[in-house]
Amino acid sequence: MYHCSSLGNDLGSLPNYYILIHSPFIPLITPFPSRSHTTAPTIAGAILGLIFFLPLIILSSPVWVPAGTLVFIVTAGFLSVCGFGVALVAALSWMYRYFRGLHPPGSDRVDYARTRIYDTASHVKDYARDYRGYLQSKVKDAAPGA
Repeated sequence: MYHCSSLGNDLGSLPNYYILIHSPFIPLITPFPSRSHTTAPTIAGAILGLIFFLPLIILSSPVWVPAGTLVFIVTAGFLSVCGFGVALVAALSWMYRYFRGLHPPGSDRVDYARTRIYDTASHVKDYARDYRGYLQSKVKDAAPGA
């Protein structure tokens, strides 16, 4: 048994048996002997199961491979649909909160993008208005009677 002062922290008020029983290293030591007696039978059972059932698995593989492929495709499709459904619900919830003015996370970015698009569109409109006047003066110079 070790003394509290040898731990290097302030455990002087705790009794020695408390430190020994509640040591952080005890769970690392005790489970190994209790698990070792179940490891060997588990591995032996798995190997014997493969030995006995491998011929049956090989003979029935023309059934298992397409069935497994079908189960995989159906499961992947179902999980994809569920994932897309969750994403849709999250997006609709975010849009609902955004349009209600509740400022969901990321709404400041959307507002910034909206103002940038609006500013760019207004600049393009002004540029087109100026350029249209420039083109009309060029057309009058090219065809004076037009």
